[in-house]
Amino acid sequence: MSTLTLEKPVRKQQRVVLNVASRKYDFFMELLGNLDFVEVAEEETDGDSREEIIDKLKRAANDIKLINAGKLKGRPLKDFLNEL
Repeated sequence: MSTLTLEKPVRKQQRVVLNVASRKYDFFMELLGNLDFVEVAEEETDGDSREEIIDKLKRAANDIKLINAGKLKGRPLKDFLNEL
């Protein structure tokens, strides 16, 4: 799901949040871009999207399973903390 924030240009700033299905996001953005009274300005986010976070967690869980099965080599926590 993608989220869009719309602001109303009046004295008091108002926002509307729209949740658009990922598969329809490109279509919706193209539709908005074709309206002459709409200016589309996408903001960069500070973090990963929800889908990216879920994907990373799934890969991490899979890596843990492989390490526990001895099919992948892990590294000691002490070495990891020393890198920080």
